[in-house]
Amino acid sequence: MTDPRRPPGASRPSGTDTGTDVDPGTGTAQPADTEAPPQTLVGGATRLYAVLGDPVTQVQSPGLLNPLFARLGIDAVLVPVHVRPADLATVVRGLQRVGNLDGLFVTVPHKAAAALLADRRSPTVEITGSANALRREPDGAWLAENFDGSGFVSGLGRAGHRPKGARVALVGAGGAGSAIAAALLDAGVTRLTITDPDTPRLTTLVDRLAAHWPGRVRAAGRPPLADSDIAVNATPLGLRPDDPLPFPPDALPPGAVVADIIMKPRDTRLLREATAQGLHTHHGHHMLTGQLDSYRAFFGLHAS
Repeated sequence: MTDPRRPPGASRPSGTDTGTDVDPGTGTAQPADTEAPPQTLVGGATRLYAVLGDPVTQVQSPGLLNPLFARLGIDAVLVPVHVRPADLATVVRGLQRVGNLDGLFVTVPHKAAAALLADRRSPTVEITGSANALRREPDGAWLAENFDGSGFVSGLGRAGHRPKGARVALVGAGGAGSAIAAALLDAGVTRLTITDPDTPRLTTLVDRLAAHWPGRVRAAGRPPLADSDIAVNATPLGLRPDDPLPFPPDALPPGAVVADIIMKPRDTRLLREATAQGLHTHHGHHMLTGQLDSYRAFFGLHAS
């Protein structure tokens, strides 16, 4: 059977087509219990993509995009790159000069800063002030886009949680939160309340959003959980086991949805406690899978 993860025409790694393994100590062939796992081969013609974050161990995009490249027969690889905030501009400027690097994915905490490192910005990026993908254009310029919001809303819809007409409490006005806020408003939420401890950042975002969606968005010191239909954690709280809760799920009414954008761990403390309260929960991986078609279109990922 043809392996979907091996580029067309690529040879099978040595030792995997004979039913034997090579003992690394003796160099002799040994019977193989199972075929060695197939590999995506990287060569001199391989195109590169990088996902930038701090931390970066939690990113799920390589596990989603690399199988896609192989399935489509695209000779490309997406690799995680750990970049601290003080080094972001240096790293991005260096990567933008790598001739066979076609795109950058951006995760916490770099989305706002990355938007400023692009030559051009989409309308979504201009509104939200954040980017999660940068693409090299034919003329060599870099275009910034943000699919976090559209991916989040798409994931909500696929899971049966319709945002239209809902009252939403959103915690976090950073890169992902700003994109999610714009997408929720565009999807027709009745009321969006945003909280964030960074008051200047929160005020700037709400003012920017209100210019496009007047009367439906406001800032608050605490999320109005008691009369919210959907509560969203768009902060990094939950990445670490000892993180505090971004908000208390027991303050939400029965039937409410608790959504978390954190992908690893899958079941954050927030989602576990929401489940214990009998609330509906929505996992972070939905936001990423909801972006897949957008990534394909943005980067021109088509079957070869």
